[in-house]
Amino acid sequence: MTEYLFDLATEDGQMPVFLSHPEKGGPFPAVILYMDMFGAREALYEVARYVAAVGYCCAVPDLYYRQGRVLYDFRDERNRVLSTHRLGPGVRDAMISESRKLTDEMVLADTGALLGYLSDGARARSDEVGVFGYCMGGRYAILAAARYPERIAAAGCLHGTNLVTDKPDSPHRMVGRMRGELYCGFGADDPYAKPETIEAFHAALSQAPVRYEYAIHPGAGHGYALPDRDIYGPQATARDWEMIFQMFYRQVPPYGGSPPK
Repeated sequence: MTEYLFDLATEDGQMPVFLSHPEKGGPFPAVILYMDMFGAREALYEVARYVAAVGYCCAVPDLYYRQGRVLYDFRDERNRVLSTHRLGPGVRDAMISESRKLTDEMVLADTGALLGYLSDGARARSDEVGVFGYCMGGRYAILAAARYPERIAAAGCLHGTNLVTDKPDSPHRMVGRMRGELYCGFGADDPYAKPETIEAFHAALSQAPVRYEYAIHPGAGHGYALPDRDIYGPQATARDWEMIFQMFYRQVPPYGGSPPK
């Protein structure tokens, strides 16, 4: 595998980006991985390597760069990252405050800059792109697919937050602009994805010109798909990967191979 960190020039500064792709061959279809509220870190880079190993050029942008280097890493006795509900209110409030400084429009502008870079890169294919993300990153993946439908053909959202709101730019109001496919993984015990939210989101997708599939994982809570978290659910995550890779192989197949039906 080949990997490196670099600074990408944006309208607001220099955005650190981790990129991984196979050592030989290419160009490879590009995939963007959007971080969760905890920030860009080694655990997400490891996920990028996992995606790259099957034939993709996977990028992880550090979306907090406007605020400097922001990373939350509080661990339990087993060296697992603590979920937000296990953190003290002061830490939790600080995390939420930092994440709210990052607007959806900022992320979409950063996505545009990254798509431009990937188009110019020798190892990234410039046609179809896949995106996915965790927590707030899942929302960003959906909004990016809606903003750049001419480039993004497949989007994955894992335990996404604020998917259905009363705002005019709520993700569930944007899905009509997407194309290709969308997959969402939900935890049955996730307070940010209550049954009525999942149902409202499903109803919106039923009217959208996009193939939509989702899974509700029994016993899984918010953050279940992140391998460094104390709430990590390997079985639920394996099912998500099955669905995401099938979607990617249909819409952005690696190595020019034939996607599965």
